[in-house]
Formats: sequence, C-alpha cells, structure tokens
Amino acid sequence: MVKQLEEIRTAEQDIFQKIAGHEQVVFCNDPATGLQAIIAIHDTTLGPALGGTRMYPYASVNEALEDALRLSEGMTYKCAAAGIDFGGGKAVIIGDPKKDKTPALFRAFGQYVDSLNGRFYTGTDMGTTMDDFVQALKETNFINGVPEAHGGSGDTSIPTAQGVIYALKATNQYLFGDDCLGDKKYAIQGLGKVGYKVAEQLLLEGAFLYVTDIQEDSVKRIQEKAKELGGTVQPVKSEEIYHTDADVFVPCAMGAVINDETIERLKVKAVVGSANNQLHKGRHNRTLNEKGILFAPDYIVNAGGLIQIADELYGANKERVLLKTKEIYHTLLEIYERAKMDSITTGEAAKRKCEQTIDEQRHRNNFFARAQRPKWKFENKFR
Repeated sequence: MVKQLEEIRTAEQDIFQKIAGHEQVVFCNDPATGLQAIIAIHDTTLGPALGGTRMYPYASVNEALEDALRLSEGMTYKCAAAGIDFGGGKAVIIGDPKKDKTPALFRAFGQYVDSLNGRFYTGTDMGTTMDDFVQALKETNFINGVPEAHGGSGDTSIPTAQGVIYALKATNQYLFGDDCLGDKKYAIQGLGKVGYKVAEQLLLEGAFLYVTDIQEDSVKRIQEKAKELGGTVQPVKSEEIYHTDADVFVPCAMGAVINDETIERLKVKAVVGSANNQLHKGRHNRTLNEKGILFAPDYIVNAGGLIQIADELYGANKERVLLKTKEIYHTLLEIYERAKMDSITTGEAAKRKCEQTIDEQRHRNNFFARAQRPKWKFENKFR
C-alpha cells in the first residue's frame, strides 16, 4: 500500500512538472460521446488563449498531453509575433478523424470550451474541419474559423499561403538583395491547402519548383497547373526533396522535418515554410546556421491563418487581414537582422522579440490598467 501511494504521488508530481509554465490544463472526458480531449492554456498575458483543436489517434494520453503543451506554448509566441492581443492555447482530441467523428462529440467538446468562459477560443487544426465546429457553435460562442455562411471569415489557408509568399520575398531580399520570386528554385514538401496555393503563386511568378506529396493526385494537379501557366514543376520522391539543388526548401507538411539526417542532405540557402515545429530539436537551428542555411521561424511564416482567425472575432474583414499579413515581410527581415547583429540564431531572435512583447504587456497590467481594460467577451456573430 505504501509503495502504491508513493507511485501515485510520483505520477502526480510528474504531471505537474510537465505542465509547469502553463496556466491551465483541462482534461475532458465524455463517455456518452466518446470524447477524450485536452485543452492547454499556456499564457494569457496578451489576452485570452487562442489556438486550434487537433484530432489525432494518439498512442497514449501522455503523447496527447505532450502535443497539447508544446503546441499551446508555440501559440503564445505566434500571437506575440503576429502582434495580436491573444495568448497561447491549444486543444487535442484523441481519436481517428476518419472514424471517430460525430456531431455529438463536437457538441460535447463545445460544452467544455464554454465552461472556460472565454479564456480559450478555438477552431480547426489538423484532423478537424470548419463543419465540425459548426456543431460546437451550438454549445458555445467561443469558436472561430467557421464557414462564411455561418458568419465566419472562411478558408484560413488563403492568408496562411500569402504569409508564406511574403516570407519568401523577405528571405530573398535578405539573401540576394532583391525580393523577386521568379528567378529562384523552390523545393516544396506538401501540396495540401497551403502548399498548393504557395506553389501556384510561385508558378505565376515564373519560379522553378521541385514538389513532393504523399498524395499523387496533388502532384498531378500542380503539374496540370504548371502546364496551364507555362511554368516548370519537377516531381520528386519524398526523401529526394531534401537534396535537390533548390535555393529554398519550403516545408508545408508535417513538423520535425529538420533533423540531424535531413540537414546533412540539404543544399539550399534557406528554409521557409508553413509546417509547424519544423525543427526536430531547438539545436537544429544552430546546425543550420553552421551550414550557412537561413531558417525562417515557422510561427512567423505561417501566421496568416492565425491573423484571420483573431480578426474574425472583431468582425470578418478580408482587406484588414491581408494588410496585417503583409507585416510578416517586415517582421521576418527584422528577425534576420537582429540575429545577425547579436550573433544568435533566428529562432533565438524571434523568441526574444516575442518575450519582449509579452513582458511589456505584463508590466502594463497594473491595477489601473486592469480596471480600465474591457472584458474579453465578444458578441456571438455566428448564430
């Protein structure tokens, strides 16, 4: 019995050690619908937590928790870098999105989101769709990224892709002294909603593309688009994408693709893409530096969708979203220059910039400021 109690205490301590640095972690369990989810709120200094909800068949609760914690922390920095008044949060639903989705499950999830009373706003992420959150809207106001027919701002992949284009322009400007896109070669990994739009825009600019995707139909589709536009696309196998003679590697699929093995194979001058958490380990940013490869922090590059989601809560305005997304160009140039000036990695430079933004806001959160600050409660525009 004593040994069992000690094991329980150790397990409890391990959990609190894992969530150290997070303000709140909520475990959601609804046997009636099969819902098992985790909501992680990392930091609300800048405002209520904002982050998507991912559905994935995690092998264990610990694996799901690790993902929620890592992703929610990333959202804090992403919001700070984008200059929006929200903090970082993320939710994960344990389950196979192809088999386990039901309207009742997302309504149950909406009830858990509503119980946080505005501390967490959420919407789509990997494995979830806008239609899923139309169901959650029946239970809570704290949902965004829903279809335009329901009062939302629509497809977030449009500003996300546009943000990648601005990031590529900034990178070319920094490396080559000209932000022209058309005279370069790009290796695009992943032709999903964002990757395809990035590829299409680069073809319009006259760029040469190496492409790969696990879906052959996506590759064929971009080849047909290249013929239509008079551009050049060269498909390669998934592992070959790392050792093409491209100028820029553009990862737009899964994370952790920059690792010890792939860095050795890269011949590019820069890595600029929309995939989340591209670095397998933080140290790989420095390894890229040592090899002379410039890294664009992914949470700055892919912030266009987040900007649209945040803007939607004030009333959808596409023109305003595109203006804010254009700032990615200037933010990234600032990060590059700061990293060079301080002899640090671009990831470290981006983190310092974000932490400075958060600290400045924290210092403004005195008694008077809190008393005058409007409450974070948005009118429900979706019902």
